[in-house]
Amino acid sequence: MAIKTKSKVKKTRVKKTSPVPRKRQRKPTPRKKSGWLRRSLRLLLLLLGLGIGLGAPWVIWLDKQVRTEFDGRKWDIPSRVYARPLSLYTGKPISIQSLVLELNATGYRQVQSAAMPGSYARNGNHIDINRRAFIFDDGVESAVIFRLHISENKILSMSSPPGGRDPGLLRLDPAEIASIYPLHDEDRTLVALTDVPEMLVTGLQAVEDRQFKHHRGVVLRSIARALLTNIKAGKTVQGGSTLTQQLVKNYFLSSERTMVRKGNEAIMAFLLEWHYDKARILEAYINEIFLGQQGKRAIHGFGRAAEFYFGRPLQNLEAEHFALLIGMVRGASFYNPRRNPQRAMQRRNRVLDIFGTTGLMSENEVKIAKTRPLGVIDDPPPASSRYPAFMDMVRRQLKRDYRSDDLSNEGLKIFTTLAPSEQEFAQQAVSGGLDQLQQRGLPADLQGALVMAETASGEVRALVGDRVAGRRGFNRALDARRQIGSVIKPLVYLLALEHSGDYTLVTPIRDEPITLRQASGEIWSPVNYDHKSHGELPLMDALVHSYNQAAVQVGLKIGVNNLIRKVRQLGVEAKIPAVPATLLGAVELTPVEVAQMYQSLAAGGYSVPLRSVTAVLTQQGRLLSRYPLRMLPLDHREAVALLNFALVRVIEQGTARSLHALLGNNSLIAGKTGTTNERRDSWFVGYTRDRVAVSWVGRDDNRPAGVTGGNAAMRVWAEFFRHLPVSGVDLGLPDGASYVWVNVPQNALTDPSCPDAVQIPFVNGTEPQAKTRCLVRLSRKNRK
Repeated sequence: MAIKTKSKVKKTRVKKTSPVPRKRQRKPTPRKKSGWLRRSLRLLLLLLGLGIGLGAPWVIWLDKQVRTEFDGRKWDIPSRVYARPLSLYTGKPISIQSLVLELNATGYRQVQSAAMPGSYARNGNHIDINRRAFIFDDGVESAVIFRLHISENKILSMSSPPGGRDPGLLRLDPAEIASIYPLHDEDRTLVALTDVPEMLVTGLQAVEDRQFKHHRGVVLRSIARALLTNIKAGKTVQGGSTLTQQLVKNYFLSSERTMVRKGNEAIMAFLLEWHYDKARILEAYINEIFLGQQGKRAIHGFGRAAEFYFGRPLQNLEAEHFALLIGMVRGASFYNPRRNPQRAMQRRNRVLDIFGTTGLMSENEVKIAKTRPLGVIDDPPPASSRYPAFMDMVRRQLKRDYRSDDLSNEGLKIFTTLAPSEQEFAQQAVSGGLDQLQQRGLPADLQGALVMAETASGEVRALVGDRVAGRRGFNRALDARRQIGSVIKPLVYLLALEHSGDYTLVTPIRDEPITLRQASGEIWSPVNYDHKSHGELPLMDALVHSYNQAAVQVGLKIGVNNLIRKVRQLGVEAKIPAVPATLLGAVELTPVEVAQMYQSLAAGGYSVPLRSVTAVLTQQGRLLSRYPLRMLPLDHREAVALLNFALVRVIEQGTARSLHALLGNNSLIAGKTGTTNERRDSWFVGYTRDRVAVSWVGRDDNRPAGVTGGNAAMRVWAEFFRHLPVSGVDLGLPDGASYVWVNVPQNALTDPSCPDAVQIPFVNGTEPQAKTRCLVRLSRKNRK
């Protein structure tokens, strides 16, 4: 019983106390937890799969973008246009004022001691110049320091180094006068990493990315540190982007601040580092980074920034300059040294401190660098040319040989003929001269143009197309076609003198009324300016006093068509009507065409096309094209010499006799005034031994302006040449011509001691045969 009972109790206890059924109800709880984990894992894997499925193609696309654009990217580099390099040598005529204008135009800084390239120091009549190294069109020249002694508008001595030997001839590096920009208006000067100073390379990494050599495009620790710092400051005070990320942002992406752009930036930075070495990335950064704005044009890269802010090549900068440029990477506008000099100074000094703490500079070097000024030039290289009229001529010459895309994208170096100092004097003469004419009672809306070229080379040194300096628009020097009036008369007489058997300077011609019936049936009867006829007079006097009736009498005999051919021969292709009125200048030419016509006369019978470009180089300095001097000797050069003699008389005795008083000197100058009907246009052409210049004054709408050749254009010409060294016209004669003493009223040979004796040039064999009684008497006395 006991056993049974015990067994029975045992069974009962098991039944009562056993929690198995309840435990089985609790076991599903861990099953639910395990199911949630499995579902989460499945979701995570799904999302990861989706991420990989969607993200991988995106990364692949970004990778293609990086490789395609970085491999194929070709920066569009503006072409740089340079003035002519100024040659300096002992004996050269030049004023201190002109030299200083040239130095300032070229971006040289006046300092106490010219210790750095691109600087000059003046002490009275002595000027020390530290010329920069430069790639000229005929080769590279290194930096050099030299001293000039200038007195009475001439270089009396030159030594290099100062106090040393005379170097013979030195050239200043030319002024950059314009750039021809690509359509997207980015301005940069490319530099190779091997040409970048070590201070910039290491300083940039010290300030912007100290781990640049070691990271793979992104440094998460730096991003986190910058984020924490910015949160504590409550504003953005520190950036976490590497140099590679900054390059990606500038090179590939927009500047918007979104998580998507930031993510793309990080991925592309990693891809960039994956495919390319550090040197290539750093070189791209140095040429791409934004460092300023000039009008609508963005300044990109340290190469152009050095020129824009300091007027120097990157290789010529000092540590404090590098510090300023590196500091501006954080905000080129915020730290703009021209608008915010104090802020820029603080930022520069902060960067110099970093240079010190990283060992790039010693403590003493940092201390000295901090005491120096920012050194930023007042006037950066022009975003657009200060000389738009001259640049019009340059573009037209280049258009014959180069495509527009090549000029704006290839970084060409274009060497021109412009002389900055003479251009400044020319613009002042036009602007100031017209203001003075207004004060003298002439209309306030007068406009003007001026063209000046070297006689022997045809190189245009100055060209003004508007009264207002730098104004773009209608270029009167190249495009204003106006009747030229009496300016054409010298060609009429040149043709006559070429017929030496019929005409000499003393040949009597008739100045008398003449009436002609035109093809239209109208009667044409020209009159002289003074409304008088002067009867018979020597050919030279008719030209000197610009008598219309005499010019027509001679012109009809030589033929209007011959005159037109002569104009063509002198390099002018304009359409000229074959009518008698052409003999008096009823032909429309531009100032530059008139200058071309007279260049041959000024050069003694050698025709040279006027030109504004001398050479074009690639960005690396390889010569692409040179525009050589093309000289064509004219027939009958002896006739040109006779005409030049007569045109000197125009200045001394004729319609331009007040020129010497306006100039303030009595140098031999040849020239001719011109006035058109109703005093609409005023012209003056004048030339010295080495310069020929044309000035025009009138109204744009061609209304009467009350101007004459002598009261308007000649005054502008004189105001211009007052600032230039004037060398008298060379009245030497070519073979086949000689000076002879004659009595002009009697048209007879005479002796220098006889009354009314004048020495006049003749083509050999055409001198008068008659002799004055004085000469005969002296000859008999000498025979005894």
